[in-house]
Amino acid sequence: MVFSLVILGFGIPKNVQKKMDKELEKVFETENHSLQSFSVSKTVNELLPTKITADNFFKIMQGSTLLGYAFVDQAPSKTAKFDYLVIFNPKLEIIHSKVLIYREEYGGEIGSKRWLEQFTGKSGKDRVSHESNIDGISGATISVRSMTNSMDSLLQTIGILQEKKVL
Repeated sequence: MVFSLVILGFGIPKNVQKKMDKELEKVFETENHSLQSFSVSKTVNELLPTKITADNFFKIMQGSTLLGYAFVDQAPSKTAKFDYLVIFNPKLEIIHSKVLIYREEYGGEIGSKRWLEQFTGKSGKDRVSHESNIDGISGATISVRSMTNSMDSLLQTIGILQEKKVL
């Protein structure tokens, strides 16, 4: 059974948590994992493009073994926000990303596995941009830009945390 510390009243809505757990089970092919909240000092967080809190960044553990890290957040679309998940391996390279909940009529194509695979393998050393190395999607321009900008900020954040030896 999945044991997630975040279920104990932290800030992730239950519907997002449920989808997050399902993705983690699929990626790591195990139901026997736990999430450990990870946060950074206020001083370090002030330097980060994407703020890290106990409610959005987690170590994924199986017993005492680190399986990887998970980051869950929201990004803006045209009139609403969508929830997304990014899963990293222990070397902090993206191994999976998923749009968990998309709340718009148009632009949901950013949730396609094929489009999201463009981020796989990226790390804190990489930059991503909808203008240079990430393909656009006709009819989903706002969501593509938003997701790409969010991913780039997250990758910059990971790079800074690695540089400062926090991760």
